[in-house]
Amino acid sequence: MAFTFKQFHINDMNCGMAVGTDSVVLGAWAQLTVAKTVLDIGAGSGLLSLMAAQRSQAHITSVELDASAAEACQHNFHNSPWANRLTLVNSSIQDFCQQVEYQGYFDHIICNPPYFEQGTQAIQSQRAMARHTDSLSFAALLNAIDLCLSPQGQATLILPMQSLPRFAAYVAESSTLAIAKQVPAKSVSTKEANRVLIVVSKDRQTPTEHGELTIRNSEGKYTEQMIELARDFYLKL
Repeated sequence: MAFTFKQFHINDMNCGMAVGTDSVVLGAWAQLTVAKTVLDIGAGSGLLSLMAAQRSQAHITSVELDASAAEACQHNFHNSPWANRLTLVNSSIQDFCQQVEYQGYFDHIICNPPYFEQGTQAIQSQRAMARHTDSLSFAALLNAIDLCLSPQGQATLILPMQSLPRFAAYVAESSTLAIAKQVPAKSVSTKEANRVLIVVSKDRQTPTEHGELTIRNSEGKYTEQMIELARDFYLKL
């Protein structure tokens, strides 16, 4: 399935990792504008990496385990205006972060991670890999962040609200990481938040900052918050 944004185009080439609202919100919300080195963990078809390239002058390294998703990602990178700043690595993040040259290297890490730890998996294997933690547990993800993030860097993620307690427990067990910011996101103003945006850093002294994001109002239209986030990307905003 293909999706055209204002400055780039995504073709997932049937890899099972299509464009979704979660990734758009994450890519627009993350504090990437001053980043010089960005790591996209689980790049899929490349959406977050391309959003990071549009929003910054950073060099983006994109790690994707699935071969078909990596092929789609490389295709989208090649056809973007920022191909010279985008590097794809077809590997597990567990193997990638063992490379000494990347340890402590990235000043921003972005990830829309697998998050369902139990329950029925998607029928399509690539979609299942993208949605379930079998291929990347929260513990493994946080270990990769710990290894690859620079001392002053930040990692930004999006999770379902129901996954937050378990994720936060893993962070609390870490000797180096802390949740710096936690922003529940409502899909509609009349409903409870079903997603949460999280910033993880190596600063364990500063209290966690809180906020709230609402994507659509009670009439189903984008809120001013969402319009402000997505106006540089969505064609009709």
